Amino acid sequence: MNRIIPRIGSAIVTAAVFLFAACLLTDFPFGSYLVCMFLPIGYIMMAAGLHYESHESRRVAANTGMAFAVVYAVLIFVVYFAQTTSVRFGGLSEQAQRILDFQRGGLIFNYDLLGYGMMALSTFFMGLSVQADSTADKWMKALMVIHGIFFFGCFIMPMTGAFASMSDGRTNAGGTAALAAWCAYFLPIGILAYRHFGKDR
Repeated sequence: MNRIIPRIGSAIVTAAVFLFAACLLTDFPFGSYLVCMFLPIGYIMMAAGLHYESHESRRVAANTGMAFAVVYAVLIFVVYFAQTTSVRFGGLSEQAQRILDFQRGGLIFNYDLLGYGMMALSTFFMGLSVQADSTADKWMKALMVIHGIFFFGCFIMPMTGAFASMSDGRTNAGGTAALAAWCAYFLPIGILAYRHFGKDR
């Protein structure tokens, strides 16, 4: 069970990232919002497996990674549950729409970036906790640790007003390309984690 659950979580992560990319490229916002609520579920299951097998000497890194994973999940559920309920069904004032509609930028969009910043910190610390015994595990560890760099962009860019142009709801081609690139980067982490938890130990 201690390996089956994180392996299922890794499969959920892989499927969610792939489906998110597909929804993104086909301009299907509701689908991408819905898929994004499954990603933190799978990620927490995967991270819990890495935490369980971490050596005592790396337990602080694993604990820190799990804490950031929970913060990430809470923020992401708040953002995308709002998109698939309150925003989707309308009836909001213009001011509320500017705040809550993901495609308009604003507070809820900034919370989304903060959430993925927390995910980046989580992957960094979870990566540090991994004891890499194979080439595949070394790649997984490296990708997770390097993914921590995304924290700085997610945390700082909203403070610069870089997304102010989204206020009128226009599609940002640069943003779409950046998200597609992120999917291409994160997809191998899910695949490698799935393989990792499938190995006999």
